[in-house]
Amino acid sequence: MSAAQQEVAEDRPAPVVTLDFVGSRTETEEATSKLSVESQAALRQFSLERMTGYGVDYADAVEVRARVVEGQDWRSAATELAEVCLRRVDGAREAAGRPTRIGYLRRASALLRMSQMMMLSDTAERRQIFARAAELYAQAAVLSADRERVTIKTDRGPLTGWLIHAYDTPVASAIVIGGVEGWAMDFESIGEALAARDVDTLMLDGPGQGETRLTHEHYLTAHWRDAYRRAVDFLAEHSPIRPIGFIGNSMGGSVAMAVASQDTRIRACVDNGGIHAPWLVPPTMGTFFSKMVAACGTEDPDRAMDVWKTITPLSDGPNAGYPLLVVQGGKDPMVSNDLAEILLKGAPTDDTQMVVFSDGNHCVYNHKHDRDAFVADWMRARLGGRPSPAIAN
Repeated sequence: MSAAQQEVAEDRPAPVVTLDFVGSRTETEEATSKLSVESQAALRQFSLERMTGYGVDYADAVEVRARVVEGQDWRSAATELAEVCLRRVDGAREAAGRPTRIGYLRRASALLRMSQMMMLSDTAERRQIFARAAELYAQAAVLSADRERVTIKTDRGPLTGWLIHAYDTPVASAIVIGGVEGWAMDFESIGEALAARDVDTLMLDGPGQGETRLTHEHYLTAHWRDAYRRAVDFLAEHSPIRPIGFIGNSMGGSVAMAVASQDTRIRACVDNGGIHAPWLVPPTMGTFFSKMVAACGTEDPDRAMDVWKTITPLSDGPNAGYPLLVVQGGKDPMVSNDLAEILLKGAPTDDTQMVVFSDGNHCVYNHKHDRDAFVADWMRARLGGRPSPAIAN
C-alpha cells in the first residue's frame, strides 16, 4: 500500500456494527427480592443450565435472566428475544444462508417455548405461543431436512412428535419424552445424539404434553397406555423388525418404565429423573403440582392424582427383564439419590445400571453433552447388541 493509499485508509472510518445486550447480571438476593413473585419463581425454577438444557442458546438464556433481574417480566423478555432472532432470520435470507436461518429459527422457537413456562393454565394465548414455536421449529426442519413432524392417531385424539432421522443407515428406533414440563422439542439434543448413532428417534409429546395437549387437547387420562402403544406401533410400522428403545425424562422416566414393562417390543429403557410413585408428589410443591394437575385437563387435584396413580413404573408385566438405565443427578433438588435407589431396586428387572453425576441437577441439565452421549451410547449398545459403554471419571 502506497503512502497516499495508507493516508486515505486511515482517514476513512471502518464500519462498526454494535449489537446491544443487557448483559449478565449478578442475581443477588437483594436484587431479586424486589421482583414480582412470578419473576422470582421463574429465575429459581429455570436455571441457566435448565434453560440451555431445553434448547435455549446460552447467550439468549443469559440475556433473558438479565432482563428479568432488571425488572422485565419473564414472558416478554423471552418473547422479545425471539423476535430479535426472527429479524436475523429475515436478514440472513440473502446475506447468509440455510445454516444461519436454521439456527435462528430454532433459537426463536426455544425462546417462545420458554416464554410460556410460567403459564399454568391452557389459555388461548398460551396455545398460540406454543403453536408459533412449533411452526418455527417446523420451518427449521424443512431447511435442515433431517426431521419431520408426525401425527399419530389414537382413540383419545392425536399425538404429535418429531421424527429425527438416523444420520446413516438406521439400525434401531427410539421414543423420547419429557415430563410435566419440558416436552418433545425441548429434548432434541437427546434425539440428535441418538440419530448420530444410527437410531431413528421419535421426539414425542405424549398425553398431557406439548402440541398433543395445547393443539389437540389430548390430556393425560387413565387411557394413556393406549396412546403410547400407538406410538410404539408407529415406530414398528415405520421400521419393521428394528428394536425399539424408550427414554423418559423427569416424570417421563416413570412413564417410560411403566410402558416398557408391558410392551415386549421395548428392548431397552432409560429413566432420567423419574420417581417410583408420581402420585406421591405433595401439593406443597406448588407450581409443579399445579402443572401435574393441569396435564390431566382438570382443576380437581384428586381427580388428577387418580390418573397419576395409574402410572406404575415398578409394576411387573410381560416384558419384565428389560434392560434399564437410571440417570441421576447427585444434587437433584426434586429427586433424591434415595428415591432413585428405590426406583432402581424396585424395577421389574435385574438388568439394571445407574449412573450418578455427583453434582448433577434434575435431569442432569448441567452435564447435557456428557449425559446425552452416555445415554445414546448405552441405548445404541443395547439395541444393537454391543457391550454397554463405560463412563470415565
